[in-house]
Amino acid sequence: MQQTAPSSTADTATAGAAGIHHTILIVGGGNAGVSVAARLRRANSDLDVAIVEPSAKHYYQPLWTLVGGGVFPKERSERPEASVIPPGVTWIQDRVARLAPDEDAVFTTSGARLTYRYLILAPGIQVDWDGIEGLEAALKTGNVVSNYSYETVDKTWAALQAFKGGEALFTHPNTPIKCGGAPQKIMYLADDHFRKTGVRARSEVRFLTAGGGLFGVPKYARTLEKVAARKGIDVRFKHNLIAVDSARQVATFCKLETSEEVALPYDFLHVTPPMSAPNFIKWSPVADAAGWAEVDRATLRHPRYPNIFALGDASNLPTSKTGAAIRKQAPVVVRNVLAALEGEPVISKYDGYTACPIVTGYGRLVLAEFDYDLKPRETFPFDQSRERRSMYLLKTQALPRMYWNGILKGRA
Repeated sequence: MQQTAPSSTADTATAGAAGIHHTILIVGGGNAGVSVAARLRRANSDLDVAIVEPSAKHYYQPLWTLVGGGVFPKERSERPEASVIPPGVTWIQDRVARLAPDEDAVFTTSGARLTYRYLILAPGIQVDWDGIEGLEAALKTGNVVSNYSYETVDKTWAALQAFKGGEALFTHPNTPIKCGGAPQKIMYLADDHFRKTGVRARSEVRFLTAGGGLFGVPKYARTLEKVAARKGIDVRFKHNLIAVDSARQVATFCKLETSEEVALPYDFLHVTPPMSAPNFIKWSPVADAAGWAEVDRATLRHPRYPNIFALGDASNLPTSKTGAAIRKQAPVVVRNVLAALEGEPVISKYDGYTACPIVTGYGRLVLAEFDYDLKPRETFPFDQSRERRSMYLLKTQALPRMYWNGILKGRA
């Protein structure tokens, strides 16, 4: 979410006021924060719940791959944040600067001190654009793009339309990222577009990933390997993008197994930047050694601060960072927070379920669903590792409606 000036709506708390206390304070007004708040209020309409979120806009980010592929305008992914804040929930339109869990307090950039009985951390992930040398400058050119920002996502489609052939590179970094399949999705759409416009025959499409495979679950990996082979995509594992020279149109990768640097020319470059937990998480006592919000993988409760829970992309849960994972985590957090408020045992458990709808071309999609053990947990009575038009329609038509009308309202 992006920082904006505080609004003057009636449901917005004064961010600069000191000493504000709430029974439940939620950090983050994205998918996780809003859906948890909605579920809490549906369970108890008298519960005092507040959300700290700086952005005036709310984004349905899973749509951005399709925006980059020219399927939808980016405006379809955006709504006012005020429209998704659940009724009765206080919106504190401010940015968190520091967590002070030993004081049961959160400090904001405006100088507010917010205290709580229970804290729920759901701030999402931080995109570290400056983690790749030269990337921020390169993104101002016409042929270096990224779907990982509302400000840049529509430039992907413009660059694909302008591509006349040559070297098209797509990257995946050596950090956890939100929607781990997204770096491949846009590549498969681009390949389809290049074939439609007749430039694929004079192009090389390369996927350079820091990972050791196309997907962590063998059942789905086998399908994606066949897709890449069918499309003639050059896949290179253990390659991590470290620099972009936009003047020379050269991308430099580090081969992780040998530390050797490899420079590749490009005519089109889609970058998935490295990501991490927000700084106020990684620099706080709630973080694990890698900087993520530490939680029990089953109860989502912090192991050292029993009145803190975390879910979503900023947590250290060992599963993919997707909206589908949040949909299963949110009810667990809500049940456990409500139990803790009543002095009852925290026993609700999350099993690591997540899902990744992997677009493999226009009108085709593989719906990967799995758990902590990387075992498929499929919803439909057919083999979801096959590319299907029905699953593409699920992603493009059904899931957005479910998000706005069900998930954010605590109903799905």
